[in-house]
Amino acid sequence: MKLSEKELEILGVLEKDARIETADLAKMVGLTVEETEAIMKKLENDKVIVKYLTMIDWTKVDDHQGVRAMIDVKVTPKQGVGFDEIAEKIYRYDEVQSVYLMSGTYDLSVIVEGKTLNEVANFVSQKLSTLESVVSTTTHFILKKYKHDGIILEQEKKDKRIVVS
Repeated sequence: MKLSEKELEILGVLEKDARIETADLAKMVGLTVEETEAIMKKLENDKVIVKYLTMIDWTKVDDHQGVRAMIDVKVTPKQGVGFDEIAEKIYRYDEVQSVYLMSGTYDLSVIVEGKTLNEVANFVSQKLSTLESVVSTTTHFILKKYKHDGIILEQEKKDKRIVVS
């Protein structure tokens, strides 16, 4: 789908701040509020804008338990459907946050979330590894996020040097 320059501008702004007021967005891209709303509605209907999301740094929330893992999956693709059929089986699990087709040693990269390490391990051993097309998996537990979707999660460290004059 070919998008106009204004549509691309609107998408660029919304990708950085989905909560921006429509009036502010319209001023930024040089359109009226009505024109901007019409473009946004069209992009939503065409499924270019899929969802408006909030990014949360759960490490700042006391008592929030959660474990994320990136799982590399090697699969045997099926005739006629390639990787799509096995990818769909995998992304239908509630634990799965994302599935990507990759180049390189592994075919799929799967992001999984669970309450404990054991819960993620059980998902891999009891659900993922037992799927017919899955040949092997490698699980990497995420220990700390520094940057996510272009957003730096760490607070800037203040310069502790003493000013000398």
